[in-house]
Amino acid sequence: MSAVIDINITPVSKTRVNNQSLENIAFGHVFTDHMLVANFANGEWQSIEIKPYQPISFEPSMAAIHYGQSIFEGVKAYKHPDGEVYISRPYDNFKRFNKSAERMQMPTIPEEIFIDGMKALIELDKHWVPSFKDHSLYIRPFMFATDAVLGVKPSETYSFIIILSPTGPYYSEPMRIYVEEKYTRAVTGGVGFSKNAGNYGASMYPTAKARELGYDQVLWTDAFEHKYLQEVGMMNVFFVINNIAVTPSLEEGTILDGITRSSALQLLQDMGIGVAERKISIDELMDAHKAGLVSEVFGSGTAATISLIKELKYKDYVMHFDTKSWTIAPALKNRLDAIRTGQTPDLHGWMVKI
Repeated sequence: MSAVIDINITPVSKTRVNNQSLENIAFGHVFTDHMLVANFANGEWQSIEIKPYQPISFEPSMAAIHYGQSIFEGVKAYKHPDGEVYISRPYDNFKRFNKSAERMQMPTIPEEIFIDGMKALIELDKHWVPSFKDHSLYIRPFMFATDAVLGVKPSETYSFIIILSPTGPYYSEPMRIYVEEKYTRAVTGGVGFSKNAGNYGASMYPTAKARELGYDQVLWTDAFEHKYLQEVGMMNVFFVINNIAVTPSLEEGTILDGITRSSALQLLQDMGIGVAERKISIDELMDAHKAGLVSEVFGSGTAATISLIKELKYKDYVMHFDTKSWTIAPALKNRLDAIRTGQTPDLHGWMVKI
């Protein structure tokens, strides 16, 4: 049970939502009226407030800019048929956020700020939650170092902020994926399992090179042999091989422990589909494809939900998939969407009412 949180709330005088169309809205371009801000100094979190969404003022010497102490999460909220708003699995995001904080030598955030603060913010801006198909309210909690001192050491001060963004589907069409064999996303002993800003910054150049070749994203491979498959772009990845949904194991700490990944594993089992979390190499995948055993490939993530992959290219070998004939990934997406939007009972207790 979290402690009672005291939040100073300064509401806007007039909402901006009437000036925005929430249908067919691009991901991450529009933000709601308010944001939550908390500051860490002298060993404690303080000055917790919800105020109008606004620019942030900071020193040019701010530590996060120079030394990369910056982490974030991605959460979503959905409007149910009765008009109530529910957040999908926020406690799992809370735990993962603090896991990232510990790895990046940052203070953990209390539950009452992360969860209760998130609820209070969404309650204030719940009229921004879209009710259209494949739409939701994207929730971005993030924390960054604020010491105005140059020096490679953990900051002593931090800001924690939550902003909200109504959004539509992230990937609307099946993707073409390039299997990366030169650049590396993460290495054992590194920070691949954490949602820190550096992981995403380092991925941009290889992704841009893949897009020059006509591909949407890259499928990362391990750092040592460029043989074992890891993540696809910003998502976890699943391969349906001989009717078993295989996803790379988390054991080496190079892959993000995706909340949607966890949901997918549970729902696949509910559907009677076998699942396996294990190492899988590109050679195994190609051999299975040549044998006609690879039936579906898809990514999972908070922003993308379940995204179909219609093509994989490794060296000169190209794997094509007829996504229109698939049954598992579309059924999985429909089940997950139905739970999130209140169309079917939430048997796993994932949805949290604000």
